[in-house]
Amino acid sequence: MIRRKPARNFLNKVVLVTGGASGIGLATSFAFAEAGAKIAMLDMDEDMLNIQQEAFEESGYSILPLICDVTCEDACQQAVEKVIRHYGPIDLLFNNAGITQRGLFERTKVSVIERVMAVNFFGSLYMTKAALPSLIQQKGVIIVNESIAGVAPLLGRCGYSASKHALHGLFTSLRCEMRSKGVHVMIVCPGFIKTSLQNRALGCDGRIATHKQTRVGKQQTPEFVAQKILHGAQKECPMMVFTFMGKLGYLVSRIAPGIYERLMTRQFKGELKD
Repeated sequence: MIRRKPARNFLNKVVLVTGGASGIGLATSFAFAEAGAKIAMLDMDEDMLNIQQEAFEESGYSILPLICDVTCEDACQQAVEKVIRHYGPIDLLFNNAGITQRGLFERTKVSVIERVMAVNFFGSLYMTKAALPSLIQQKGVIIVNESIAGVAPLLGRCGYSASKHALHGLFTSLRCEMRSKGVHVMIVCPGFIKTSLQNRALGCDGRIATHKQTRVGKQQTPEFVAQKILHGAQKECPMMVFTFMGKLGYLVSRIAPGIYERLMTRQFKGELKD
């Protein structure tokens, strides 16, 4: 008889979420708070942090809002220390903070791609490195918000895709290293979700992109994703792909990468025409 490992319980556990004041980060913070967790919400937007602090406290949830620029290694270390002083050791880290870009590589400034890498890849690296001793102590959970663009190509988003591929390599490898220490690493690929992320997408010159985003399939809500993430963390899923088109795209990219490239290029090339 095979014994299943009991589901993780997040009652009174300390959950740190980066990019937590809006979108998927905010919805996930609420989901874990409803499960009884103590939330450390990190974000760059002080006004939104203040708004969410009030909302959480009105709901009776424990929250510690912190301004943090994840592209600064020292800031990540200091934030983790503040969380531990306030709540105690960290049980779960959700690396959610991220930005995107849209534009052909040949027209995109290198500085734009560097910015995307700084937030998406190095931000997750810095925060994970800072929180890791605590997570090992607690035999905790590390979650990273990736994308199908982390395992497959995406036209017009070379910098974004590169950052997500880098995350995939880092966190799948880290999972292997952490398994013997009791730390679980989970990768989530949300798909097209109704958030403000695309409204802040960087264009080729580093300013906000003005051309319309191409989407495939129905958009889901942050709340849908948050519930999936909570359940995945409880069950210690290694990787989760959300939305029907996301799952289909992932499957095709694995089985027939050449076909996936042609279909994806056909779907997205119109977005980047002059």
